[in-house]
Amino acid sequence: MLYYLFNYLSKLNVPGAGMFKYISFRSALAFIFALLVATFIGKRIIQFLQKKQIGETIRDLDLAGQMAKKGTPTMGGIIIIISILLPVLLWARLDNVYILLMIVTSIWLGAMGFLDDYIKVFKKDKEGLHGRFKILGQVGLGLIVGLTLFFSKDVVIVENTTTNHSHNIEVVEYAKVAEKSTKTTIPFVKNPNFDYADLFGWAGDYAQTLGWIFFVFVVIFIVTAVSNGANLTDGLDGLSTGVSAIVGATLGILAYLSSHAEFASYLNIMYIPYSEELVIFICAFVGALIGFLWYNAYPAQVFMGDTGSLMIGGVIAVSSIIIRKELLLPVLCGVFFMESLSVIIQTSYFKYTKKKYGEGRRVFKMAPLHHHYQKMNIPESKIVARFWIVALLLAMFTIVTLKIR
Repeated sequence: MLYYLFNYLSKLNVPGAGMFKYISFRSALAFIFALLVATFIGKRIIQFLQKKQIGETIRDLDLAGQMAKKGTPTMGGIIIIISILLPVLLWARLDNVYILLMIVTSIWLGAMGFLDDYIKVFKKDKEGLHGRFKILGQVGLGLIVGLTLFFSKDVVIVENTTTNHSHNIEVVEYAKVAEKSTKTTIPFVKNPNFDYADLFGWAGDYAQTLGWIFFVFVVIFIVTAVSNGANLTDGLDGLSTGVSAIVGATLGILAYLSSHAEFASYLNIMYIPYSEELVIFICAFVGALIGFLWYNAYPAQVFMGDTGSLMIGGVIAVSSIIIRKELLLPVLCGVFFMESLSVIIQTSYFKYTKKKYGEGRRVFKMAPLHHHYQKMNIPESKIVARFWIVALLLAMFTIVTLKIR
């Protein structure tokens, strides 16, 4: 909202008002404001949760230090959501389709996670919201995002069409007009653009339509997978918060590069008009996570609960889809991927061996993966720090992939 006020003041030649036109300036404000809001309201919300006895229910899994967390306030994801939305509403352009999508994503999955936490805490049902309702909510959000990207006239790309070499200098040429497209970026290849519609070349004139339909299904899958991955990772103090902040910072860099014609040309990636506002949202996202980490770091004073973890995964998924970097997620979100994969492997192998031998066997001491290391008596703080290091290395490698071709 303040963007429009200062834009008006700029037209009146008020000194300093013109600074609010710059994405870098507004992004910095969003980051700082989100961090301050999270640290300021965090203590008060924690005190409120303690007063209302909204504490985490801990199952005895025979893990070191696990039972000591019993009663720690949960549903702290509210802190993150408020800290994101306030600076976004203040500093971003609210007529931008990508900002609207990110706001809807945050509220939608935050509300679904809140309902799950509410059932666990107040209804004393440890299972929370039934899995099928979670999936239904994630699929619903995926449909909203996918169909909005399909129908909105503002969702366009300017494709990097040809690459010429002159005197050992690579010159990337772009299409002359922005167009709607089902194309995305493939890492590690020289010609990095892939069109989902190419999968349906056999359909002739219907290939593009089928490509969009397939794209919507891809969006649904990514939103569901990443939000569940972030949820599974939220098992140790500061683990999901720190990893998500690193992933978010990387997405912010990628969003800025994709929204800047010259940088996009240098890196030979598609230019995505209007996506610069997404940088403001991501900076607020990272600022909110770092502010929340003040209270969530070991030993945690508050847990984010599903209110935060589902929302975090959704934000990461949708922002990567918007900038057409969703195929980089297995690398960038490698920690989420490993956590999810460990659960799938553990469950599948247990069922297989139980059917074959009459006794279920396990690959890991416990799943998700971070509990496996807890069972090895590695201190919780050390596990979290090492996962952060892995996430940082994966983030750096993700950025480097833009030049590994």
